[in-house]
Amino acid sequence: AFAGCSALESVTIGNGVMSIGSAAFANCSALTTITIPDSVVSIDSFAFRNCSSLEIVIIGNGVTSIGSSAFENCSALTSITIPDGVTSIGSSAFSGCSALTSITIPDGVMSIGSEAFAYCSWLTSITIPDSVVSIDRSAFFGCSALESVIIGNGVTTIGSKAFQNCKSLESVTIGNGVTTIGSKAFENCRALTSITIPDSVTTIGDSAFSCCSSLRSITIPDSITSIGSEAFSYCDILTDITFKGTTEQWAAIVSSDWDYNTDHYTIDCTDGVITKY
Repeated sequence: AFAGCSALESVTIGNGVMSIGSAAFANCSALTTITIPDSVVSIDSFAFRNCSSLEIVIIGNGVTSIGSSAFENCSALTSITIPDGVTSIGSSAFSGCSALTSITIPDGVMSIGSEAFAYCSWLTSITIPDSVVSIDRSAFFGCSALESVIIGNGVTTIGSKAFQNCKSLESVTIGNGVTTIGSKAFENCRALTSITIPDSVTTIGDSAFSCCSSLRSITIPDSITSIGSEAFSYCDILTDITFKGTTEQWAAIVSSDWDYNTDHYTIDCTDGVITKY
């Protein structure tokens, strides 16, 4: 409807409008503020994509879905509050919002789409509520200032590359519902020093923690059935692994190159110790 109106600076959306259609305000590069009334139920795909001057967004309480790439590359946006009624955040919804420092994800959101917050390079912390079931591929990829993550107990899958290249990530709490940590999920999280994997997890994917160059200690439950290729490769200073199963179980679950290019470490199992020198 207004896509490419590069001189448009402000918009008033009347109370009564129920949806903002696909690409409705895309590429409105001078738009600085938008208030979305409570009557709006859906913000469709690409609705405000590339609105590079957009600083303030107020989303009404009636919104239930935020479409894919809805606010992609809104590089001036510093904060956003997602209302309680939202159940899904689409793929790339806030990707490239490089000035975004805070985000509140409410209870009720069930899915965080692929690349939803990728390249939000000033985002420092995130809490994912128990209502979320899946964190999709590359959801927080390249969030280089992200320091802490709390993943709720409802999440079952951490998708591939979900937190890849989050180079400042120091603290990760993984909820007790997670069963799968996808390939490269935490690859190149260079500030991460320790990780405790909950008893619910059965699979650690290929290169899941590869290149976590500050990682010193890991706790792994005996619920794990497979640790993928190069899962902890290039973890240069990894020294202490606690495995809550037997040495025989450990031998059965690890791939041959799970520890590629690591140095000395000790694995404490329930019936003995495995040591690499």
